[in-house]
Amino acid sequence: MKTFQGTAEITDEGVKKHFKNYEPPNTIFELVWNGFDANASCVNVSTNFNDLDGLESVEIVDDGEGIDIESLSNSFEKFNESTKKDDDNKHGSHGKGRLAFHRLCASASWYTKRNDYDVKIDIEASAIRDYQGRYLDKSQQHALLSGLKSGTCVVLKNFQSNNFPSEDELIKKLSKEFGWYLALNTDQCIKLNGKTISIPSHELHERAVKIFDYDFTVKVIRWDDKPSSEKSYNYLIANKNKVVTKGLSKANNKVSFHTSAYAFSEWLDGYDPDGLELDPECAGSKKVVREIYRRMTEFQREIYKDYLRRYVDNEINRFDERGYFPSYSGLDREYAEWRKENTKKTVREIYLADPQVFSRLNAKPAKILIRLLDKILVSNENDTVFDVLEGVIDLSSENLERLAEQLKVTTLENIISTIETLQRRQQSVHMLKEVMDYRFSEILETPDLQKIIESNTWLFGPQYTTLGAEEDTFTSIAKNLRSKIKDVDLVTDEDIENGVGLDGANRQVDLFLARKIPAFDSGGNQIFKCVIIEIKRPSISLSKKHLQQVDDYCEIVSKHPAFGSAKMKFEVLLIGRKISKDDYQIRQRMNNLKDKAEFGLVTYDEKIKCYVKDWYTIFDEFDLSNSYLLRTLNSKLDNLSDRKTEDIVENLQVRTPEMT
Repeated sequence: MKTFQGTAEITDEGVKKHFKNYEPPNTIFELVWNGFDANASCVNVSTNFNDLDGLESVEIVDDGEGIDIESLSNSFEKFNESTKKDDDNKHGSHGKGRLAFHRLCASASWYTKRNDYDVKIDIEASAIRDYQGRYLDKSQQHALLSGLKSGTCVVLKNFQSNNFPSEDELIKKLSKEFGWYLALNTDQCIKLNGKTISIPSHELHERAVKIFDYDFTVKVIRWDDKPSSEKSYNYLIANKNKVVTKGLSKANNKVSFHTSAYAFSEWLDGYDPDGLELDPECAGSKKVVREIYRRMTEFQREIYKDYLRRYVDNEINRFDERGYFPSYSGLDREYAEWRKENTKKTVREIYLADPQVFSRLNAKPAKILIRLLDKILVSNENDTVFDVLEGVIDLSSENLERLAEQLKVTTLENIISTIETLQRRQQSVHMLKEVMDYRFSEILETPDLQKIIESNTWLFGPQYTTLGAEEDTFTSIAKNLRSKIKDVDLVTDEDIENGVGLDGANRQVDLFLARKIPAFDSGGNQIFKCVIIEIKRPSISLSKKHLQQVDDYCEIVSKHPAFGSAKMKFEVLLIGRKISKDDYQIRQRMNNLKDKAEFGLVTYDEKIKCYVKDWYTIFDEFDLSNSYLLRTLNSKLDNLSDRKTEDIVENLQVRTPEMT
């Protein structure tokens, strides 16, 4: 059969120098791109392993137009130059991508069929500038091309290392590399070992615009993760999704903001991007293009503003969970919460004004900056924060003034909100004291008590302020496990308070709350914090019997397979109106764990912590931790003796707002 050969216009060393920093998977990318540049509708990648799990070969098959053997002098013999140069609708514009294979393996073969010929071209990495080719009989053609009218199959062999990515890794890499292209060309596809490559997670925004009486549709895709090699571009798209021209987007330097933007219009079918503006008609076209680019940029700015607000809120939550903000130990709880929220909002406004301030900081410098801001904001020098910002942040004087005004307003709103929340909580404690002192025998209905507790979980500590909604599976399992505790709902004469008969106690019920919430442990590792709160009926005094029930429950929980994950940590709270005066076990267990500095702690291990508290201790904790602000506010509390119990219950069921 007829043979042919040729040599690229560069030395072997010159070729390899170009690919010195090239990642091996990029070899596959280049060959897939070549398939799409040949107008393939689908590119199939197959990996073949031998019996010892060694990579035998990789095959990249496309159903495109095949290789034009008559123009090899403009393709295989060129390097850093290609017939596709200056064509924005083509990816390979440098004529070198095919030679990237040497970073992955020692030899590559191109089987191609086009028009009436079948051809095979071989290149060895040891002599990478040279190619050898020969015409084939149809029976000699690669089997994967047999059913195609035209196309190319590239076979890579003799792999030099074991650093080829796994199938799952390669699927992710292909998705990130080609996502923007597949999103634009929904009729084209890539498959790896028969699995279709999906478009990465993203948000799609669309808008119709009119430019000088011409209709355009602008679509912006915001990618959750940065595409592997594609920068953010604005594409002008004609019929059949042909890219007429493209330009770099101004979104490229935004924080974690990656877009692909497309403008579609029939008008673009007649647009010549290479036309000279000296031509009046061409000058008018250029004016349209400049305007559509401006509108695309404006649209992306709107999307970015909305995205940045969500991104910064998530970042502030991350800072909080990882301990970037001060602990405020030794300060009144309500004042500490106000300080923290005030600092959070200041950090948020600075982050929004110039994201680069925090986005490039590692954990330690970010903590230092946030804690310095916290100190300045409550000092006599708080105005100096704006002097510092003006000298550092890249903002106009107008924007800096707006930031300063926002921070002042935010501080005032924080103060007002904190006072309102603290007063509301003080009233709630006052009403709960009334119930526990004088009306505990009247509280019978489960829904009433349940709603009171769910609306006031802050009583058990600041970490329980927001427990969120029930998760059906977790709550169901937790409740079912409680039912396995022996005599958990049995009430005897020894359990009840003076003044309440056994009959009345049995008409009351215990309350049970179970929630699973995402959190971070002391080492900064993400976990699920599982909070279980058992509140004994008001007529019962807590004793060693109830402590034993909690111990039994913890043992059952620790052995249940659904709760076996090392990422699940449990906090179990047992709450009662009083601890029995005859009890010894509860007080002894608390005393044994005094060194942990967590009041009420009776069990402590890596998986589960248990606490026992009575309502009067909880009330005192609130008064003591907020004593400074409560004394300063000096709020007048109503006399509740004439209020109906139903009114008190209804008032307590209203959720107290969080500190802002």
